[in-house]
This record gives sequence, C-alpha cells and structure tokens, in this order.
Amino acid sequence: MKTYLTTIICLIFGLHSFSQNTNLSDGTVFDGEPYVAINPNDSNNIVVAWMGWVNVANQFQIKTKTSFDAGNSWSNTGLIPHVVSSYSSADPSIAFNNNGEVFISYIDFTGTTPPVTGGVYLVKSLDGGLSWGNPVSVINTTFDGTKWPIDRPWMAIDRSTASTQGTIYVTSMNLNRTNAPFNPYVSISTNNGVTFSTSYLDTTNWLAGSANNLPMPSPIVSSTGVFYASYPSFVVTQSPFARLLLASSDDAGTTFTHRAVGNIINPVPLTNFPDAKKAGLLLSNPANASHIATIGLRTTNGDLDVFLTESFDAGTTWNAPIRVNDDPISNDRMQDLIWGDFDNDGDLVITWRDRRNGIDGTYSADSEIYAAYRPFNATQFQPNFRLSSLLIPYDPILTSSGNDFMSVQLENDIIHAVWGDPRNGHLNIWFQKTDTQGNVLSLQEISSDQQSEIKIFPNPASSSINIQGKKILEATLVDIQGKEVFKTSNNLNVDELQIPIEGFSNGTYVLQIKTYASRLYKKVIIQN
Repeated sequence: MKTYLTTIICLIFGLHSFSQNTNLSDGTVFDGEPYVAINPNDSNNIVVAWMGWVNVANQFQIKTKTSFDAGNSWSNTGLIPHVVSSYSSADPSIAFNNNGEVFISYIDFTGTTPPVTGGVYLVKSLDGGLSWGNPVSVINTTFDGTKWPIDRPWMAIDRSTASTQGTIYVTSMNLNRTNAPFNPYVSISTNNGVTFSTSYLDTTNWLAGSANNLPMPSPIVSSTGVFYASYPSFVVTQSPFARLLLASSDDAGTTFTHRAVGNIINPVPLTNFPDAKKAGLLLSNPANASHIATIGLRTTNGDLDVFLTESFDAGTTWNAPIRVNDDPISNDRMQDLIWGDFDNDGDLVITWRDRRNGIDGTYSADSEIYAAYRPFNATQFQPNFRLSSLLIPYDPILTSSGNDFMSVQLENDIIHAVWGDPRNGHLNIWFQKTDTQGNVLSLQEISSDQQSEIKIFPNPASSSINIQGKKILEATLVDIQGKEVFKTSNNLNVDELQIPIEGFSNGTYVLQIKTYASRLYKKVIIQN
C-alpha cells in the first residue's frame, strides 16, 4: 500500500554493496511490491511490475520491465499512466491468460485521507508487456459505502480448458480500517477484462467479521477451472478461534462453497511482531487439481517460522502444518515476507526473508532472501538455500508499508524471484534466477535505463525500418507469436542499419537491438 513520501525521503542514506542480483528498478527513492509472471506460451517472456516513486506531483506509479530472453536482459522501464493525474498507484499483480495476453491489476487513488476516490484498475498488453492498453475499472471506492474496498488487489486467471477458461478474478479488501464489519471482495470478468462484477467472498456463517480489519483474500484457480480464495475470520458465533476460511466456485463465481482450512487458526495476532510482513498465500498445484496449499507464518516454536499446510482433496481435509525454514528451532530468529509457487510438473518452491544470520531476533536484524524446494511427490523439502547474494543490512525504510510482499515463479525447474531490499541505501527491486539447488543462473546487473540513444524510424513502417545508434551489433525482428522473422549477422558493429520489411504481414512486431552498451526491445508496427 502507499508509503508516505516524506517518510521515505527522510530515510535515505548512502550504502553501496556489490551484488550478483539484478537491480531491476534502480530507483533513487523507493520501489516496492514487486510481482513477476512468466508467459505460459513462451518461458523466455518474463514481466515484472512494481510501485515506484516518480515525482512529487504523482508520488507513486506502476513501473514495468519485460524480458524476452529469460531474464538475461530487460526492456526500458515502462510506466502505467494514472487514471487521474493527481492519483498515486500501488499494489500491482500480474497474470497471463492462455493466449499469452498479460494483465496487470493495481490501485490508482487519492490516498487514505478522506474523501478517498479512485479504485482498482486493469490494463492489458498484447506484446508481452512492452506496452499497455487503456485501464478498465475493476472496483471503485464507492462500491460498499465508505469501506473503500480497493486495498491489496490480487489477480488470478483461469488457464484451464474448462468452460470457465479465461475468467479473470481480482480480490480485494477494505481500505477503511475503522468501518466494521470487514469483508473480502471478489471482482470477476468473463469477457477478458472488458467489464467486472463484484460481490462479497464471505457470507452468513462464513463471515470475516469485525475483529480483524485486514481480511485479505488470496485467490487461485486450479487446473480444472475451480476458483479458490482463502481469507482470515474471527467471529465467536461461528467459532471460538480465529480461523482461515476457504471459498470456492466451479462456475466462475455464480455460486460459492465455503469451508474452514482444517483446524488452522490465526497463529500470529496482529499485535505481535508489528513490523513483520505476515500475510499468507494460497497455492494450487497444476499437476494435481485436488492439491491446494497455504503457506503462512506461525509461532509454534516461539519464533516467526514459515509453515506449509496442504489438502489433497480440494480443500475438504488438510494435513498438519510443517515447518519449511530449516534453521535451528527456537533460535530467536524471525522470518517473514513469504511467497511460493508450483510449476507445471508439481514441484514446489517457497521463498521468504530470513534472519538466521542476523545478530538478534528482532525485525531490524540483517536479513537474506531464502528458498526451499520440494520435487513433485517428495515428502520433504531439500535443504534451504540463499537467493540473495549477500547479508542485507537493515534499513528503517523496511518498517514502511509498500514492501509487504516478494514474488516468485518456478518454471522448468528454474526459480525466478523478485523482492525489495535496501542494500543501496534506498529500496530497490532485485531479480535473481537460480536452479533448484540455489546455483545462480543470472548474474547480469541492470544498472540504468539509459538506452534512449537508439533511434528507430519510421514507426509504423511500410518498406523498411531504420535504426541509428552507437555500435549496433545485432538486430532481430520477432512477430507477436514469438517467431523470429528477421535477424542480422552477429557483431555488425555499425551505427546505422536498415531492415527491409516488404512482404511482411501487417501487424505488431518486437524489434530486439543489441549494442556494446545495452539491449533494447521496441514495439514496431508494420503497415504495408
């Protein structure tokens, strides 16, 4: 959620460390809430979005970067325009559909001081994340009186082959923390994001209640098209315990079924560990539609530890929680900032911010990003390993909102992780690609966006595309399906280049240019 600019500026100071992780954002003030997604039709196409400070007038805006070579190089930073110029943006979430179209949901609003206006919006890209269409309203602040039901939108898209294929689900919760009772919301589109309808996720006997003013839902869609969302609940007339509840629908939200997630109670009261990022996550296994799981923090051993709870019968019964982090039990070290992902083969990775090598058990201990991997059908996780390339010194900026989540995607046994950390003295977004043993596969640092020295014209083009720049080594033209239609020879080392395009089909293409200094991806349109 939105972080106040004055707080951020006061917290900036110099701290510079060498790193093997890729700095995606390279912001000079604050970048937070990163999300990563991989194209199901092209694992080389990766899109990352985050909320980044732009200027005093606009405060925060959603920023994006795209890779077409599996994260080895990245496009220039893109910006999602504000719906209203004075708004500020936060909380991006990304999802692809089966056609390779990619969507971002996000908040664009006035802030938390009444009167609050704005809402959750959705944008779509047809070119792998290089450019984005006009925003569509998902839900606005007036939907439920003054509860402002637009906070922390998460998105899931049905990529099954069922009749519900393509359905887009965006969940949210109340931004107003004082207007009880509190509810989780779901906004649903069955027309590819053109329009949305919204309803409560909770219902009679399955209410979120008034005690917890943060009933954040976590949505997933199974490989057979069943939608699930978990949300916390504490209503004594329903149960004497704070519980995690599960809503599910197999008809695109027309009807819902509710149940409790086993005997799971809320293990970490909101008043305990106040600075820790304690939100959990619901996951679905693409290789087994009946296998769903929830990851969260528990204080079973006195510390904040990462736990996994699983159901193998679509949420009817749940196994006992198992501890994921393998540092010594009850060692007075706090873990938080969890995320996780199943790949298409059913392998599982869970990631978190780890303080086992910090000096004490407080939130302000130095930290690292860790991961645990479990192959499909295995009963235990392999030993934990580190994703971040160094022990990250604590910075007070981490107590601010806007850095409550990291994100990870597991694809073809490769872990693609993004997170925010302050190793450079300000909160930046870092990218790391490793295998499932923790061996680093991506070492290239993206230090800036200064790639605008390359000129491409005309665009749209009819007979040829001209490129001007310094020391152009290679140019490749790829169609919207990812097929390479033109490529120069390697190591040209020229300052001007012309690509003939007569006879090419009309449409949108991606031009990839490699120079000694950088790589550039540019959308071009051919109109013969």
